[in-house]
Amino acid sequence: MTPTLAATLALAALAALGGCASAPAPAPATAPAGETVRLRVIGFNDFHGNLEEGKLTLTLPDPARPGAGQRVVVGGAAPMAALVQALRAGAPHSLVVSAGDMIGASPLVSTLFRHESTVQVMNRIGVDVGAVGNHEFDAGTAELQRVLAGGCAPELPGNPGATCVLQPYPGAQFALVAANVHQADGRPLFAPSWVREFAGVKVGVIGAVTRGTPKIVVPQAIGGLRFEDEAEAINRSVRELKAQGVHTLIVTMHEGGEIGSAQQPADWNDERCPNLRGPIVDLARRISPEVDLIISGHSHQGYRCLLDGRPVVQSTSYGRGLSVTDLVIDARSGRVDRSATRSRNLPVLNAHTEPAQRSAIAAAQPAPWGDALRAAAVPGDAAQAVAAEVGRFSAAAAPRAQRVVGHIGGSFERGGRGGTSSAGQMIADAQLAATRAPANGGAQLALMNSGGVRADLLCRQAPPCPVSFGEAFAMQPFGNSLVVMTLSGAELKALLEAQQPPGRASPNFLQPSDSLRYRWRASAAPGERVQDLRVDGVPVRPEADYRVTVNGFLAEGGDGHSLLTQGRNRLGGKVDIEALTAYLASTPVPSTASRIERVD
Repeated sequence: MTPTLAATLALAALAALGGCASAPAPAPATAPAGETVRLRVIGFNDFHGNLEEGKLTLTLPDPARPGAGQRVVVGGAAPMAALVQALRAGAPHSLVVSAGDMIGASPLVSTLFRHESTVQVMNRIGVDVGAVGNHEFDAGTAELQRVLAGGCAPELPGNPGATCVLQPYPGAQFALVAANVHQADGRPLFAPSWVREFAGVKVGVIGAVTRGTPKIVVPQAIGGLRFEDEAEAINRSVRELKAQGVHTLIVTMHEGGEIGSAQQPADWNDERCPNLRGPIVDLARRISPEVDLIISGHSHQGYRCLLDGRPVVQSTSYGRGLSVTDLVIDARSGRVDRSATRSRNLPVLNAHTEPAQRSAIAAAQPAPWGDALRAAAVPGDAAQAVAAEVGRFSAAAAPRAQRVVGHIGGSFERGGRGGTSSAGQMIADAQLAATRAPANGGAQLALMNSGGVRADLLCRQAPPCPVSFGEAFAMQPFGNSLVVMTLSGAELKALLEAQQPPGRASPNFLQPSDSLRYRWRASAAPGERVQDLRVDGVPVRPEADYRVTVNGFLAEGGDGHSLLTQGRNRLGGKVDIEALTAYLASTPVPSTASRIERVD
């Protein structure tokens, strides 16, 4: 961080932050024999540092039109705190549990402060325990441990992040658990589980992260770590906890699935979970039946499935919803009465939610969930403290976030028809522009992974539309350096053919720069789907060499593109956000058409 940035952030801070609220104290030690202990488990996942109230939405069932959906404005840390507070007030005992990706791939108000802002807000909300997600590893194991333990981070050249801007950073007041992450010597990186007593009943929470993490995190960030099969690690922890007399067991796991389809979206509270698919199906089947509740994440979906008599839940992402499960535990045996378990996904309604929608949604909820939504509309002390804290960090980030860096001639969106993305293509164009000069690598084409595009750039007026640094950063928050490498024409074609590996129903396209064009024939045999491949309008020759730009994540084989690790004559370049802002500043960027012609 430069001295200028440090000074700007310090001057923009409104006041030093107060101490963080502690997690709720454990309940009294014992309950009379024969009675039950009621525990409310409040889960969320994939928050990704979305602290501010913006215009995030959810599509929810419309109570006034059976079978129809309605788009509802939701989200924000303060409204989330208000709903958590209302839910905790309605239960004798409660836990707040994260299913991973609390930080990483985040808006500027989190990333600019090295995610200290998000952790401090989560302390105030009262998070008790969470799973490690793949994005918690984005900045490496040492930085993750620093974020949890507290203390100021060293300032690194080229890293725009600020640390300890408003006060010395205290660290997390919640635990992260991961039963399936091991260091090179076999020791666990984090505790596999966490236990708390409620009225004399021990409750265990076991964590796990997707075993696919090595394919979706820069390898150097997780060097020396081993990611075990999730179910096997969880079941081992189940046996260990049961041996300690813990019989109420909850899994928080950063892996998930999907329900419904693009043509027929499913209700996130439909226990039948139509068309349930993804890794969660096999994992739920293999996880010990002793586990009473599975809180999942990673797939950014909303669902509340009842599988073999136990809930498997997920509350979408970005703080837009909460999954709430009430467990009734026999005080003598410590076991959950599964027949009495009740769960619900609830939206985090905020100040931008239409009042009529808020009233109708609350009225449509079964008791006691509607009461909680109504109570959350009047924020209590905890929610007000969270709002003030978010406001201080937002004010500190504002001078940089609001600076206009360029203009666009239309909207650029992550999603697109047939797997193409105008946003991804525009980023590829920016990365090619940054590396095309011979001194910068002499690139002829660029490729961008779709998962690295984290937000849209929308043009909401007659173009050209201004783009702020905060908007550009939300689109490219990772800080990946660009890498230019040499691939032969045959290697380039093999790379593109690998976009649909065996067993995958559809391709996961790398988004190409305008210099790369080809036809994708879906019905062709594997290895023959890429046709009429051209660079700068000239057919690609298998024996010729081509200079290709990718980000550092892809260059190290990210998303399973191991062929890129073999690229020759590598040259490092700008950081991705620098390339993007320079491109936006050069001229109003026009909207783009697909560079991939898809045919059956």
